[in-house]
Formats: sequence, C-alpha cells, structure tokens
Amino acid sequence: MTTSQQATPPRHRRRVEPPRQGGPRGSRTARRRKHGPARIAFAIVVSVLVLGTAGLGWIYLKLNGNIDTFAADGVSGERPQAGSSKGKNVLVIGSDARTGGNSALGGGDKDDIGRSDTAFLLHVYADQKHAVAVSVPRDTLVTIPPCKLPDGSWTKTRTNTMFNEAYSVGQTAKGNPACTQNTVEKLTGLRVDHTVVVDFKGFAELTDVVGGVNVCLPQDVYQGDLNPNRTTRGKVLFHKGEQEVSGQKALDYVRIRHGIGDGSDIGRIKRQQAFVASLIQKVKSDGLTPTKLLPLADAGTKSMTVAPGLGTANKLISFAMSLENIDLHNTKFVTIPWRYEGSRVAIVQPDTDALWAALRADQTIDGKDAGGKKSGTAATASVSPSVDEQVSGKGIDVAVYNGTTASGLGARAAATLDDHDFTVTGTANASTQDHATTVIEYGPGQKPQAQSVAKLFPGARLHSATSAGINLILGQSYATDDRSAESTAVPTEVADDARSADGDLCSNLSYG
Repeated sequence: MTTSQQATPPRHRRRVEPPRQGGPRGSRTARRRKHGPARIAFAIVVSVLVLGTAGLGWIYLKLNGNIDTFAADGVSGERPQAGSSKGKNVLVIGSDARTGGNSALGGGDKDDIGRSDTAFLLHVYADQKHAVAVSVPRDTLVTIPPCKLPDGSWTKTRTNTMFNEAYSVGQTAKGNPACTQNTVEKLTGLRVDHTVVVDFKGFAELTDVVGGVNVCLPQDVYQGDLNPNRTTRGKVLFHKGEQEVSGQKALDYVRIRHGIGDGSDIGRIKRQQAFVASLIQKVKSDGLTPTKLLPLADAGTKSMTVAPGLGTANKLISFAMSLENIDLHNTKFVTIPWRYEGSRVAIVQPDTDALWAALRADQTIDGKDAGGKKSGTAATASVSPSVDEQVSGKGIDVAVYNGTTASGLGARAAATLDDHDFTVTGTANASTQDHATTVIEYGPGQKPQAQSVAKLFPGARLHSATSAGINLILGQSYATDDRSAESTAVPTEVADDARSADGDLCSNLSYG
C-alpha cells in the first residue's frame, strides 16, 4: 500500500508490506464449519466452575492435560498494538482437521490438510457486560499477510485471496491458526488477544454433554442438502421447525448449506449464529451442578487448540470469569458488511471500517458506550496519563498525514506531538482518505523513534519504508477517539441484521 500527500509538507514514503512473522496454522477452502460455539459456552461454563467449586486442584490438572497450544512464533511482529481497543478480542476458528478421530465425524481423508470454514471475532467490551461476535464468511476476499511455513520460511503477501485459505497455509493436517490471526489483525486493525481453534470431535462431545441444543429449520432438510454430490435426495435428516440436536446431528446442522435459501455460506452463517446463541442459552439456563461441570469443562478443553496466552486452566478460567456478567440480550451476532463478487464475497466499505471503528471505541451494536470507566477528556482518552507523561520526542521529526475524511485530525495530532517535544515537519492529506487504522512509516534504523510516536497513538501499526523519515498517517481509529456516537455508529444494515442470544430461535435462518 502506498501513501502520499497532497498538500505541501513532507515527502511521502512508500509503504512496504509488514515484515514476516506469521504462525503455525494454515487453511484454504473447505466445506465444514466447526463451531466456535463451543468456545463461548466453555468460557461461561468454566467461570461457573471456578466460582462454584473452589479448591478442586485436581480439576485444574485434568484440564491442563487436555489443552493443546499452537506455537506463537508464527504470529506477525507487525500487528496492532495492545490496547487497540479497551475491550478484549478473541478469534474463534472452526477446524475440520481430520486428525484425532475427527475424520469419522467430518468425512474426508485423515491425512488431508487442516481447513477452516467458520471464523468469528468475539469482542468482549470493556464494561464486561456486552459482547459481539463478528462472522467473517469463508469466501471473503482479503489480504493475507506474510505467514510462517513449516520449514521456517515466510510467505509473501497475497491480495484478493479467500479468507479461509489463510488457515491452510503450509498444507499441514492441523492447519495454521497463526496465519488466520495475522489475517484478521490485518483486516480489522484490532489486536487479537486470544485465538481458539475448535475441532469436530470436541464440538460433538460438548453438545452431548449439555444434553442437546435446540435448533430450528425453515423447511425439511434431506441427505442431499448436506451432500450435494448425492444422485438422489435421500432421506429426511431434519424436519421443519424446532428440535433438539447433539453429537453428529449437531454437526450436520451447523454444516448444512444447500437446499435452504440460496444455498450460500451466508445463509449457513445465520444458522450457525442461531446455534451458538441456543448453546449459550442452554449452558446458562441449565443450573449447572458440580456433577455437570467437570464433564462440560473436560469436553470443552479437549476440543480446543489455543494460543499460548490461554494455554493453562488458570489462564482460561481467568478469561472465562470476565464473561460471567454478560447476559443473553447483550450478546450479539453479526456478519461483516459484504456483497457478492462473482462466486466470492467482497467486503463493503466504508461500512466494514465503521464496524471495526465502533469496536475500537467500545460502541455496542445498539449505540451504547460500553467502554467502562474512562479517564481524561474525550480528546485525550486515547492516551493514558501514565504513558502520556513518559513520552519524549526530542530530536524526532515527524510528518503528519490525514488518511480520513474527518477534518482537523492533522492539527490535532500535530498538537499532541508538539506537546511531547516531537518536531512536526508539516501536515497534509494522505493520497487516500480510506485508512481504517493509523500507520507509522519509518526509514532504516528508525524503528525506536517510530515506537516513541506509537505510544501517543494506541492501535497504530508500524511499517518499515525504504527511505529515511517518519510519516504518521492518521486512520479512522484516531478519528473516532473522541468516542462520539455519530462517528462510531455501527452501520444500520449491520445493526438491523444482528441476532441476540435471547432472540427468536426460528427467525433469520437463511439468506435469499
């Protein structure tokens, strides 16, 4: 991506792709969807486990033995800074890896590569009373940044590539979660705090343990709807209306794509969101007893592969406890703004960037400020007093560019830099005003100076450039730091299509 100025001041530096650093995972196109559902349910369950059964250390040991982690060395070094949003962001990936007995449930060759058809970013707001899961369709055309391969080398950036191909980078049986995480951070400008992968087998066991999940079908569904390669329609798998499913039946439900609506992945996402919502309802309403808790937590941890940040029972429990106060109505499900581009899905702008900006500002789907306690005035909310006082820009020259359509940002950023003794060499508009995230470009040997600038602009990305100098290109994330409801509003179409975890089970189940 190249940034240039239109006004007078500084010279524009060409932006190069972020350095390497990706991760152990990979993905491509696939046809299955493992449900991240299990993830949220498990979080709620374990939180209750901790609160209600203190002192059972043996449970921790058992859970620790279940948890698998993926290596962190594949996570990009060029990522949004911690604090890009006040809330927490959890990437949930559904994997149809055929290893560990999964091939018996999902079909396919046990030696096939790991694939992912289901992914959503769960944003837990800073007030810890609201959450939203944003689904990314598998066929969405995105930029996949450099990712690490099994031999230690790194791929080159790929543009206009289907989102689920990130998980297949490296063509390994277990997939490449780190590459999907890198791709989501590139797409959203939000730092992913935790990544969780859920497989077929663990998901099926989880639905068995909770005693089944209520679902709804808009019409009868046949074997041919699950497998369009059949020459006949086959027998009925599901009858129209409400019913309870578990195990293989639950997997069949979340995988159904054809024969409902327009047969698209978008319609399947709607039904999967309804399934996750129903699963959460079941877990929260079950009145969990100690005899139910261990099997549920056991099934949950067996189904997961996590980043090292959640690699122990203690860490998982700590995160889970942060979710206990989120009620069903404040748990929302949405899909990124999209449109068809041939047989693929294209991201709709500026609506998608507006959605990410709302999450950065902790603005809920229905327009509420869920940022928790704030310190300082609105104009300075993005810089904490402790960090603010420590930043010194003496001897550092910075050129400022406004990469948004919001007026006055350059002057505002220049004033902030001046207050910390940076030398602002000029302000100007960037060549394009569609930057979602603030970017700091730096020349050879100038990364430490760029990092000093970044302390004043939480969430900014650092990009190395070939020519000397530091350019600050302001993005929408900076434009919305004032947290005004108007500038951080979730696009109407996204809000109108949102599902609440307490919503009507039989509504909004297909597309087309």
